[in-house]
Amino acid sequence: MAKLYIVPTPIGNLDDITLRAVNVLRAVDFVLAEDTRTTSFLLKHLGIEQKLRSHHKFNEHATVQLVAESIAAGRNAALVSDAGTPGISDPGFLLVRTCVEAGIEVETLPGATALIPALVQSGFPCDRFCFEGFLPQKKGRSKHLQTLADEERTMIFYESPYRVVKCLEQFAEVFGPERAVSVSRELTKKFEQTVRGTVAEVLEHFRTHEPKGEFVLVVAGKPRSRRAQEEPGQTETDDHEEA
Repeated sequence: MAKLYIVPTPIGNLDDITLRAVNVLRAVDFVLAEDTRTTSFLLKHLGIEQKLRSHHKFNEHATVQLVAESIAAGRNAALVSDAGTPGISDPGFLLVRTCVEAGIEVETLPGATALIPALVQSGFPCDRFCFEGFLPQKKGRSKHLQTLADEERTMIFYESPYRVVKCLEQFAEVFGPERAVSVSRELTKKFEQTVRGTVAEVLEHFRTHEPKGEFVLVVAGKPRSRRAQEEPGQTETDDHEEA
């Protein structure tokens, strides 16, 4: 039976694509691309001749059923986004859900995504974290951030260069200017950079250095009180005593 393959693509450095991803893109009957021009460039770089179909946020509601029917009829398909893993702040969820509901097998390949490298190199705890993706562009930004005011896990956001300064200003209002933050831009690319410090320090940096490129902002969680930090140890002691 044919499948839908979810295939991550490089977020910058084209060498980051996996051998498995290359083999799948060669083997499938068609590739669904967020931007066919971007994917054409990648496939040409890989030496793959492939029939492309457009699949993006503006047409996915109208096309998911047709795609699912093509797969059910025996044609293997691969879904890619412009960069990273489809479905993570990119189109993909609707098609995956449609295929799952239709009993079509979905196979997701591991691969590139911007949030994990930014998280790991931030220096913040990454055993538990909260991925928020893109904040609303206008209405609802402040309200959404307010819901995270007491979040103790490390938080990860995507942002465009045009709203980085505004985003950091809002972080200062909600989380406080002394909260630690790590801002990575252009991950895996030639001008990759990570700026770390307090929200106030990093905000000042990007006020004087024009933000350029793709951004991932990683914010330390709200510090736990001393009592809360001590409670897990106390619980462990109690468990030993009961044993």
